[in-house]
This record gives sequence, structure tokens and C-alpha cells, in this order.
Amino acid sequence: MKELKKLNKLFVKYKWQLIFGIIVTVASRVLSLVLPKYVGKIINLLNDYGDNKVSDLDQLKDDLLLYIGIILGATLLAALLTFVMRQLIIVVSRHLEYDLKNIIYQQYQRLSLSFYKQNRTGDLMNRISEDVSKVRMYMGPALMYGINMITLFAVVIPAMIDTAPRLAFYTIVPLPFLSIAIYVVSREIHKRSTLVQQYLSNLNTISQEAFSGISVIKAYNLAPQINAQFTEVANDSKDKNIDLARVQALFFPLMVLLIGLSNILVIYIGGKQVIAGEIEVGTIPEFLIYVNMLTWPVAIVGWVTNMIQQAEASQKRINQFLDIEPQIQNLKEEETPVSGSIEFKKVNFVYQDTDIHALKDLSLKVPSGSTLAILGKTGSGKSTVLELIGRLYDVTDGVITIDGVPLRDLNLNDVRKSIGYVPQDAFLFSDTIGNNIAFGKKDATQEEIEAAAKNAVVHQNIKNFTLGYDTVLGERGITLSGGQKQRVSIARAIIKRPNILLFDDCLSAVDTETEEQILNNLKQVTQDTTTIIVSHRVSSAKNADQIIVLDQGRIVESGNHQSLLEKEGYYADLYANQMLEQ
Repeated sequence: MKELKKLNKLFVKYKWQLIFGIIVTVASRVLSLVLPKYVGKIINLLNDYGDNKVSDLDQLKDDLLLYIGIILGATLLAALLTFVMRQLIIVVSRHLEYDLKNIIYQQYQRLSLSFYKQNRTGDLMNRISEDVSKVRMYMGPALMYGINMITLFAVVIPAMIDTAPRLAFYTIVPLPFLSIAIYVVSREIHKRSTLVQQYLSNLNTISQEAFSGISVIKAYNLAPQINAQFTEVANDSKDKNIDLARVQALFFPLMVLLIGLSNILVIYIGGKQVIAGEIEVGTIPEFLIYVNMLTWPVAIVGWVTNMIQQAEASQKRINQFLDIEPQIQNLKEEETPVSGSIEFKKVNFVYQDTDIHALKDLSLKVPSGSTLAILGKTGSGKSTVLELIGRLYDVTDGVITIDGVPLRDLNLNDVRKSIGYVPQDAFLFSDTIGNNIAFGKKDATQEEIEAAAKNAVVHQNIKNFTLGYDTVLGERGITLSGGQKQRVSIARAIIKRPNILLFDDCLSAVDTETEEQILNNLKQVTQDTTTIIVSHRVSSAKNADQIIVLDQGRIVESGNHQSLLEKEGYYADLYANQMLEQ
């Protein structure tokens, strides 16, 4: 159970509910001893009356009614306490499940971008849903029944020994054999549970990717191949579940066998002792009730062990991610306001997952409130510049400063709050268009939302929808065209009025006329904002205060539009070609 130790700090939070739950459990189990004890007394009383040892019938009736009343009262009180126990421990397990899911989700939020490039969405979702559900079974039912089981053993076995030591010995002889069998089977359950969860993750990943890429699958008519792939993984998952079920199926037959053996021993050994006059006849039904009281705890030994083993396997998978330290750490707790002056000093950056040297000795300066445009061929390092400014990655070598302060020495939250970012692949949430735009500013008014949409030249498109700004988008914004998604993404970035705006080739799906309108609007909106525009189009870059051309991570040309045209290099050729196309 070493992997489950991480949950101890969660248990501490609810320690008083759990302690009270344990007290209630012990009390209910102690009360359960009343039934066998008084059933034995009733049988002995009736036996004495049959043997003419008791002749007063009225006294017999009074005693019987008293014993029956005690049994009913104790049983009802034990039932009430059992209800309270479940309310305490099971409810706590739901709170613990909630806390654990939040811890995992917060860790997902903290983890660096590189983590998501190395792990699949389906697997991440499975760990926060299926794996947490398995762990909850340990934190609730397994804990409750485990306490119940231990308490019953602790009160029933001493009561049996006190009543008839020899008979008690023979009754509990099968239990050690059961423990050994459970230990062996539990090890197998742990191994197979881990495999089951891994295959379930694979199944979730294939499903998620198939649903996300359904348009590509249909366009290439790949449905039969995807179905075949899903069927193969589903069959493998089914086989692993069947293997696990086979091992789990050993528990209850094993327990029924051993409990049945205990019952036979009680009747046989007890009968011999009654004949020999060593015990009273009422002791036999009393012991049979004891044995059957132990039947459920002994039976759930397997079930509880099974749940613990599955929880251990699931928590191990959860811990793999919880133990990861994010590569990007917030090293400054104090607030550090950001104005917007940006400088790169001999910056080198290598992507660890691909070993691509994206930037090489890059030095540039963007004064606060000015505009920088970055052009270059695909793979030249343009997007990397923006990712480093947002500190999605840390530089391999060199330093980036904002307002003269090294980026690592600034509060990470303050840096990102000061940035409006429009990615190359515009991502929209499955929410209304209005809420997608207001994502950049949660308290935005409808007037602000519409103003941002107008500046992004998408307001009219939205008004043409039946529900306007209340139109709910499909997953990843599939309801909109590529150009509309880009413009909604631009509106989302500018509505928060950030100090730094980063545009990553975000006008590639927009026609030239609309692009010109957007750029003119942005010129008004971003007068005092540091703006960096990555583009393949000269039309997006020509009005920038400075323009750089990257090639294999190095600056090969820099200047303004006119000076770069005079150099007759890459920029001038690109401009001539694009003007010719227009």
C-alpha cells in the first residue's frame, strides 16, 4: 500500500468525521453480540423447560419476552448506528474523491507544455476519472468494511473464546488458510488491475482521437480501419478484464467453502461437547450465529483486498503524474507589474523532445508600445519566440528580459496576465461565442464583447447566426470556418487590453481585404501595447516599427519595410511575389 500513502494528508482533513465513524462502527459491532448471546440463552431456557428444569410457565414467558425485547432493541440500535457509520465514512470518501480530482486537475494545469506533447489526452482523462474512482473505493467502502471487519473479529472471537474455548479454536482454524489464499490471489489481482487500467487508457485515447478527428476520418474514408483498430484494442481490454475476473472469482467460492467447514465443525465438535456435558445446547446456535457473523467480514476480506489492490494500481498511475515537477516554475511569489519592453540577449533554445535547435544566438529588442513583425520560412523559429515570451518554455541559453528584468525573475502569473496571445491554431471552447470572446476578460460587458468582435471584423458574421453571440460552438469551434475562428480568437486576445499582444500567423485564413481592416483596427487598439506579429504575409508586417526575418533560428534581415525593400533580400523577394499574386 505504499502508493496509497499520498492520500494520508487528505484523510487528515476529515479526521474527526472518520474518528467518529470508527467509534460508531465499534459501537454497532459490540451491540451485534447481543443477538447470539441471547439466542443461546433462549435456547437454553427452552431446553431447561423441556427437561422440566423450569416449571414456572409465566416466568418463562416473561424471560422470553425480555430476551426478545433486548434482541430487538439492540438490533435496531445497531442498524441505526450502521446507517450513521455509512453516512459518515461514505460521504467523506466522496469529499476525498472531489479533493483528489482537484489535486490532479491542478497538477495538470501546472505541468509544462512539453508534458502534453509526450502524453495522450485519453490517458490523462482516464487517470482523473477511472483511476480516481478506483481510489475512492479504497477511501470509502474498503475503509468502512475494513474497520467493520477488524472490529467484528476483535469482539466476536474473544466472545467465542470466553463462551467455549475449545469450540472457538476449531471454528477459527480455517481462517489462517483463508488469509494465505487471499495474499496469493491479491498479488495476481494487483498485476492484472494495472494492465486493465492501461488498456482502458488506450481505449479512451483511441476514442478521443477518433471523435476529435472525425472530419478527417470521414474525408479519407478511414472508418473501417479505425473500427478495426478500436475493436482490436477493445478485445484486448476485454481479455484483460476477463483475466482479472477469473482471479476475483476465486474469492467467494473459497470463502463459502471455509465458512461451511467452520459450520460443520461447530455442529460436530459442539454436538460432542453437549453430549459430554461440557457446554449447554444453546452454545451451538450461538456459535453458528457467531460463525455467520464472521462470514461477511471474512467474505469481504477478499473484496476489500481486491479494492485496495485496484486502488494501489490506480494510485500508482496517478502518482506518476503527481510526482512530476513542472519544468516551468513560478520563482517569484511577489507581484511584479509588467509594462511591455522585451529584449532577447543571445538566446538559444533546443526542444528537448525533438532535439531541434530552434533559436541560435538570437538578440533583439522591442521597446514598450512598439510593434515587431517576424517573418521567415516554416521551421525558422518564429512561433518559438512567442512561446518563450509567454514562458511556455525556458530558454536553453541566454536571457529574455521584460522591462529590464530577467523573465525567470518575474511572477509567472503576472507575466501571463499581461499577455494577449493568438495561437497559430485557433482553439475555441464548446461554449457560446460571447463566452469565448469574454474568456480573456471574465467581467466583460456585452458592449465590450461586441467592440472586440468589431475590431476583429467578426461582429457581422456573428450577428448573422440565429442566436448571435449566444450561439454554442461545437468542439474546438468546429461550427465556425477557419477565418471566423481566427477572428474570434483575436477578439478574445484584445478584449483584455493586455500590455503585450502576440499574434502567431493568426490571419492566414483571412482574405487580404479583411486582413487590412483588422490590421487598421488593431493599429488603433494597440497604440500603447507592445505587439509582436508572426506572419508569412508581408501585408501583415509592413506597418510594423521593426521587422526581422528568421532563418534556421538566426536573424538574417532586420529593419523597417522600406529599408528591407532596399536590401533586395528575402523580404523584398517575398513582397514582390505576394504583390504579383494579388
